[in-house]
Amino acid sequence: MSQRTLSPRLAGCLVLLVLAAPAWAQTSASVPTPAAAASSAQPALPAQLQDFAAYVDSARKQFDVPGIAVAIVKDGQVVLEQGYGVRELGKPDAVDAHTLFAIASNTKAFTAASLQMLAEEGKLNMDDRVIDHLPWFQMSDPYVTREMRIRDLLAHRSGLGLGAGDLLYWPPTSYSTKEVVQRLRNVPLATSFRSAYAYDNILFAVATLVIEQVSGQSYADFIRERIFKPVGMDESLVDMTALKPGMDTAMGHAKFNFSELKPVPPMAWSNNSGAGGIYASVHDMARWMNVQLAAGKLPNGKPLFSEDSQKQMWSMLTPMKIAEPPVPELKESRPNFAGYGEGWFLSDYRGQRLVWHTGGWPGMVSRVTLVPELHLGVVVLTNQESGAAFNAVTYRVLDAYLGKDKKDWVAAYAAAVKKSEANADDSWKQHQAVRDKSGKPSLPLAGYAGTFRDPWYGDIVVSQQGGKLRLRFAKTAQLVGTMEPWQHDTFIVRWDDRALNADAFVSYALDADGKVREVRMQPVSPLTDFSFDFQDLRLSPVTGDHAAKAE
Repeated sequence: MSQRTLSPRLAGCLVLLVLAAPAWAQTSASVPTPAAAASSAQPALPAQLQDFAAYVDSARKQFDVPGIAVAIVKDGQVVLEQGYGVRELGKPDAVDAHTLFAIASNTKAFTAASLQMLAEEGKLNMDDRVIDHLPWFQMSDPYVTREMRIRDLLAHRSGLGLGAGDLLYWPPTSYSTKEVVQRLRNVPLATSFRSAYAYDNILFAVATLVIEQVSGQSYADFIRERIFKPVGMDESLVDMTALKPGMDTAMGHAKFNFSELKPVPPMAWSNNSGAGGIYASVHDMARWMNVQLAAGKLPNGKPLFSEDSQKQMWSMLTPMKIAEPPVPELKESRPNFAGYGEGWFLSDYRGQRLVWHTGGWPGMVSRVTLVPELHLGVVVLTNQESGAAFNAVTYRVLDAYLGKDKKDWVAAYAAAVKKSEANADDSWKQHQAVRDKSGKPSLPLAGYAGTFRDPWYGDIVVSQQGGKLRLRFAKTAQLVGTMEPWQHDTFIVRWDDRALNADAFVSYALDADGKVREVRMQPVSPLTDFSFDFQDLRLSPVTGDHAAKAE
C-alpha cells in the first residue's frame, strides 16, 4: 500500500494541515543576512543530531524511500547538506547535496515572490483585479471574476473545491497554460468567494500568466534571471524538459498498485509551471532558505525582495481548520493556529512559528520548513511518494534545535501510515459488501461506448475493443484504461499505467428510453491523490456521436 494519504502530491500533505498555521507574525529585524553570517564560525549540529545519518536511513527503510537529501541552515550558515541512499532503485549512483529533485508545490513560494517583486517595481499591485492584467480571465461566477485579486491567486480561498481543475494538467495534458486558464470559466465553485480554505493549483496557472504578461518574459526566464541567478541557485531548473542526460538527477519511485515499488519517468508540467515545475537540489534550496530567513536579502546584502513583501507573503490570508492528528503518536504535531499566506503554509510547533510548504510529484515528495525566530531552515527532498518520511526527518531536526528530547518520529508516522492503509482496506471492503454481484449491465457493451464531454475538461472516449470497453481521456495520454463491470451500470476503469494508483468507478445514468444521459466518476480508493478530481466531471454524450466505436 502507498503512503499517499500522507503525501498528496501537489498540495503537499493534507494530513499535515494538522500542523498548519497563520503568519501575521513579522520577520525579525535582527535576522542576520547570509553575508553577515558568513564571517562567523559554521554552527555545529546539535547533540541530538549526531546520529542523524542513521536516523535518516531508518526513515528510508521504514517508508521504502530509495533516496533522501537534507539541508539545514542556521543563522545564515549551512549546517548540513547531504544525501542518503540512491538516486534510483537498483543502481549505485548515490544521492548527494547536488542531486536534483522535483520540488513540486514548493515552487509556489517562487511564484509568490515573483509577483511581489513585480509589485515593488510598480508593474502591478497585489490588490489589482486579475482582469486588469488578463481581461479575458473568467471564473464560473461573474462576481468572483470581477473581484478576484492578484493576491487571491496565491491563497486558496477562491471558492473552488479541493484540487478543482487539476485534471486539466495532471497527469500531463496537451492543453496550453492559456487554454487551462480559459477553461476555468466552466469549473464550478464549491463555496462562496473567500469563505473557506481549499487547496488548488489552477490559480497558480493564472499567476504564471500574470507574471508573463507584466514582465514581458516567460515564467521560466523570469525565475532563472530574477531569482535563481541572484540567489546563486545555479543547479536549479524550472521544468523537467531542461534535464539533460548525465545530470545528477533523482528518479522518482511509486508503489504500483499501492504495493510494488518501481521507478516512474519524470513528468513535464509546462502548462502550469508556477504551481509546481521546479527541479532543485538541497544545496540550492539552502540558499533559498537563507534568503527567506534574511528577510529577502541576498548574500551580497542587496534585497531580492523587501522585508515588507516578505511580511505579506508570511501573513495569514486564509484561516484553516485544525484537525486532530490521525494517531495519538502525532499529538505533538498539532498546532495552535493554522493558515495559508502567499505560497506558504503558516503554523506553530512547540511554541515556535513555522513557515513551510510541501510538494508532491510522480515519485517525489518534499518539505521546506522555516522557523524565523530561530533563523532555522530545513529542507527534505525524497524520491518516493512518502510524506511520512519527510515529516519524520523534519521533526527530528526541529526538536533538536528546540532542545527537546529525541522522539521516534519514524515510529509515529509509521503508525499513521498503518492507520491510513487500514482505512483504505476498510473502504474497499465496504464497497465489496454492498456490491450486487448479480447486477449485470443493463445495456450491451456497445451501448456504453461513445464520446462524452465535460464542460471544463473536454472529451473522454469510450470504445469497444475485443469484447471490452476502453476509456481514454482525449487530452491526457496517461489516462487510458480498461473498464470492468462492477454492478448494474457501473464499471471500474483500471488504468494501463499502474503507477497512477487512481482506478475509478464509472457510473452511467440512463434516460427513460435506456439511452445514456450522463456519466459520473469517482476514485475507488481513498489513497488516490486528490488531483485526480474525477468526481467533479459531469460527462454528457456528444450529440450525434453516442454510438459504439470499434477499433
